[in-house]
Amino acid sequence: MDILFTLQKEFKLNKEHLENTIKLIDDGNTIPFIARYRKELTGSMDDQLLRGLYDRLMYLRNLDEKRMSVKNLIAEQGNLTEEIEAALLNAYTLTEIDDIYRPFRPKRRTKATIAKEKGLEPLANIIWAQLITCNIEDIAEEFVDSGKNVDSVEDAILGAKDIIAEIISDDANIRGIIRKELMDNAMLQVKAVDKTQESVYEMYYDFQEPINKLAPHRVLAINRGEKENFLSAKIAGNDQGIINKIERAVNSHNKFTDSCISEIVEDSYHRLIFPSIEREVRNSLTEAAEEGAIKVFAENLRQLLLQPPIKDKHVLALDPGFRTGCKVGVVDQTGKVLYTGVVYCTPPQNKIEESKKILIPVINKFDIDIIAIGNGTASRETEAFVSEMLKEVGREVFYVMVNEAGASVYSASKIGAEEFPGYDVSQRSAISIARRLQDPLAELVKIDPKSIGVGQYQHDMNQKRLGESLGGVVEACVNSVGINLNTASPSLLSYVSGVSMAVAKNIIEYREENGKFSERKELLKVKKLGPKTFEQCAGFLRILGGQNILDNTAVHPESYSVAKKIIKKAGRALDNLKSTGPLKFTRDELKTMSEDLSVGIPTLIDIISELEKPGRDPRDNMPVPVLRKDVMNIEDLKEGMVLEGTVRNIVDFGVFVDIGVHHDGLVHVSQISDGYIKHPLDAVKVGDIISVRVMGVNLEKRRIALTMRSAQ
Repeated sequence: MDILFTLQKEFKLNKEHLENTIKLIDDGNTIPFIARYRKELTGSMDDQLLRGLYDRLMYLRNLDEKRMSVKNLIAEQGNLTEEIEAALLNAYTLTEIDDIYRPFRPKRRTKATIAKEKGLEPLANIIWAQLITCNIEDIAEEFVDSGKNVDSVEDAILGAKDIIAEIISDDANIRGIIRKELMDNAMLQVKAVDKTQESVYEMYYDFQEPINKLAPHRVLAINRGEKENFLSAKIAGNDQGIINKIERAVNSHNKFTDSCISEIVEDSYHRLIFPSIEREVRNSLTEAAEEGAIKVFAENLRQLLLQPPIKDKHVLALDPGFRTGCKVGVVDQTGKVLYTGVVYCTPPQNKIEESKKILIPVINKFDIDIIAIGNGTASRETEAFVSEMLKEVGREVFYVMVNEAGASVYSASKIGAEEFPGYDVSQRSAISIARRLQDPLAELVKIDPKSIGVGQYQHDMNQKRLGESLGGVVEACVNSVGINLNTASPSLLSYVSGVSMAVAKNIIEYREENGKFSERKELLKVKKLGPKTFEQCAGFLRILGGQNILDNTAVHPESYSVAKKIIKKAGRALDNLKSTGPLKFTRDELKTMSEDLSVGIPTLIDIISELEKPGRDPRDNMPVPVLRKDVMNIEDLKEGMVLEGTVRNIVDFGVFVDIGVHHDGLVHVSQISDGYIKHPLDAVKVGDIISVRVMGVNLEKRRIALTMRSAQ
């Protein structure tokens, strides 16, 4: 296979740009570095395109390795022919290669292998050739041998049939025909294991849908229902039609073998081929559904991580609870912990007045601007308490509900213990909630992305693939924002391009021993951080108030000389860039400057953009969380009410929106837009502030149906 040609065709890329990109990857450059600093070589491929290209490149290389491995295994058996070699060369998926290797793969003891041990393979070959001119029974008499447990003509023919059935089952072309037939025309039929049993899978208790129309979330829901023993599912195809197709492919219609071959085909299909292909089709559906779900999860995670930080605010966080009370954590505008404690403002204690006497002085003493309430257990009761308490506070304080998914994971983790060794698990959780509001990215990188709670069926997926995908998203977000080198945690640093966790810890160690970094090139003094790592990471690490203002931009040190020439050409001074405003150049001026400075126009534009706003945070343009003063309950909702809410999670079938009543409402995909949209992500993203209208409320099941149509 010509991998370069295949990638060029699939991604519709310029050959030179593709070759350059593959070389950059093979030379050990990271995706964020390539996307940001090698645009001329790649044709300005963005991060997501590069990751898709990387994944496909690795798949095709693995495919080639598998192709050569199978070829060598078949050759070692002495079975390699020109036809097999050509088939391997033209195989474009691992399934195709597996089909080709199937007849030569060492097998466990089957009916066919037992029949071969009895010496019945020659008889099978005679019948399979379909050239005989007498009854099969006459030929089979020669193979009756009681010493080999072949006691009759019937035994001999039965064994030969088993051998031929396996030959048909192992035929790559036949398997391909059946696989396509099932994928194109079969149904997935689902039944309840016990119809009297209540479950969340009741809509699937008597369900069927064409396989080629199954929505990914349905596939994953049915899989989970089977795993939990509520559902049983099977593929139902046109069995007789498929059997007829196989017959037409293998039966020569010799009158002496015709009926025998028909029987063998039917046995082979029902006993060997269909169960195997059914598993393959189900696996294929699952893999496709998982890939779709992973993409949705990844996009949700991207938007969650890129939510704007609430800057320069003192935050009091409450991690709600019933029996153990609400844990309190106060942090200043830098995230430094000022106070921790616990109040019992929820049932069963209900120490409302005592809790106020503790919290109101804390709010006043530390100039609290916002109260962050975790949205887990007891959050509704805590929110009601906070809403009432704020009426007694002599200054303007708002509260906001914060998604606490993963906070308990962090607080009990090794990272949490290392960061806050003097605090117990519950206190760390409250501190994490406060810091999560102040800087979502910096705090959420400390948590396994799978635990952040913005996906669907994430625990049912291929965990390795999910981890790789979500890790790539975190890496992309961290590097797109840029990191303060002098305040970043080891977790945050470990996602910077080229920086491993070991190097991240070395950076922290150097910072603790030598004080703040004053310039980027000082990184080269850090243990195990050599020139290659410096090249990969330097542009993504910021130094605020350092010796060189360029160190607080995304301009790479390799381009500092170019940046200084641009500043000089614009008649500006390096030390007061922030107050000078935009640098305006015409298209012709950019072209001339590009030629004079020997730098590509994409890089030139990036440098100018950074010089216009040094130290900018790309998250500042994102919508901020909804701040509240009053509480509303689900019982207060009425059909037709128009409310403002925050998109919390996006799944294939719709959008979950926090409208401030403790229970997220669902906007079904059909209610998101007046026009047709294929997927909710086409219209909204996690963190968006949207207007919704209440369509209906089910108080018993605590479900809220919302619409975005005519609510804007």
